[in-house]
Amino acid sequence: MPNDQPTSFIDRTLSNLRQAWSGLSDSTRYMITGLPRPELPEDDLERVHQQMEDCLTVRSDEVSARARAAGLGRTYLALDGTGQLRFLKLLAENYGVDRDAVDAAMEAVRGAEDPDARAKAESKLRRALEPRWRRLLKRFTTLPEGVKFLVDMRVVMLEHARSEPAIKALSDDLREMLAAWFDVGLLELKQITWESPAAILEKLIAYEAVHEIRSWDDLKNRLDSDRRCFAYFHPAMPAEPLIFVEVALLPDMAANVHDILDADAPMGDVSAATTAIFYSISNAQKGLVGISFGNFLIKRVVELLKHDFPNLKKFATLSPIPGLAKWSARTLEENGFELTNQERKALGQVTDGETDADLLKSALGRANWYDDEHLAAALQGPVTRMAARYLYADRRPDGKARDPVAHFHLSNGARMERLNWLGDTSKKGLAQAHGMMINYLYRLSDIETNSGAYSADGKIAVSSSVKPLVRD
Repeated sequence: MPNDQPTSFIDRTLSNLRQAWSGLSDSTRYMITGLPRPELPEDDLERVHQQMEDCLTVRSDEVSARARAAGLGRTYLALDGTGQLRFLKLLAENYGVDRDAVDAAMEAVRGAEDPDARAKAESKLRRALEPRWRRLLKRFTTLPEGVKFLVDMRVVMLEHARSEPAIKALSDDLREMLAAWFDVGLLELKQITWESPAAILEKLIAYEAVHEIRSWDDLKNRLDSDRRCFAYFHPAMPAEPLIFVEVALLPDMAANVHDILDADAPMGDVSAATTAIFYSISNAQKGLVGISFGNFLIKRVVELLKHDFPNLKKFATLSPIPGLAKWSARTLEENGFELTNQERKALGQVTDGETDADLLKSALGRANWYDDEHLAAALQGPVTRMAARYLYADRRPDGKARDPVAHFHLSNGARMERLNWLGDTSKKGLAQAHGMMINYLYRLSDIETNSGAYSADGKIAVSSSVKPLVRD
């Protein structure tokens, strides 16, 4: 797929949004004269500040309220990165909680002399604790694509949250608002097929975050009769997938993603399929980070697949291990790694190094090492053990798995089932995990038990094939 594919449809979306809001804002006196300069210099910033105030002064005139919000939205869309940062800082620093009002409301609660007075004082306190920016942001939800606008605005907030505490507070509060609006009970699960609207298919290509979709033929292969793709949608964003999962229907558990993605491979016989492999789960909306849909998505998809294909007995993933390479590089540098005598001898014959860690670093640093039969064979044992140690033994301070994909599936009740050597030898797979992949098994009878044990105590369900690797 052309590299500019994601940018092209995003640009079209923004253009359509500007045009849709133009008709609303330009028809009234509430649009500022001309759009601001992209970097939002100080004099333009003052005008934007007044725009924000105008948005909050509307009381009963819905037409004016929407027009003012549309004008402010068009202003934001006209800004570059610097201008957007200044816009968000203005919003975050000037429209938070009114602390004087909160103090007064708290005093009223403490001074209430009867239950009725206290109830009224508590109600005022709740209103005082709500940041003013909430009222302003809610204005956008009445506009066409307004919810999508807020989701995309949070992407920019997240980029600056670490360095700008005020913007972090704004981002966290918007996340709470979005979590309420995107309750899973409001979402609709749809199957995506080759007959789905072209705009949806185009977004599937752009949003695929695990295994790049390289062409329309590649996409068609992933939507063939022995494959399934499902996505969650929200009524306020009917043309935007929130999260989607790609599934392969196979006779057994897959160990190599290239076999699944091979467009030239013969089509599988779905009537003989006993295993559903979830080989890609992608969050399509970065602005919804921190709001989890994956747990519900997997369970719903399993239900649909069991209904359509009663022969399916096993539900598993073929998952990447995105943090392994960085972790192993740090581990080799700081703590070293012990090889067996046989591994040390095998690596010593094909590479150089004074210590076991040096041998591993030298071998993994060679270009195309995975194509060298002897070198790959010598690396298989130690790299597989490192993967097991990373996934199972070396935890975060809270006792949970360090790897984000592992944490996701373990939280949802899966079991670490099997590590797969050279399961993904793409450039990305080698860079992030030395080609390693893992199957997480979703055994329906154990999901709730596994999920509860992991969430409460950090206990990881692990198969008999993985556990010995951890001990070694």
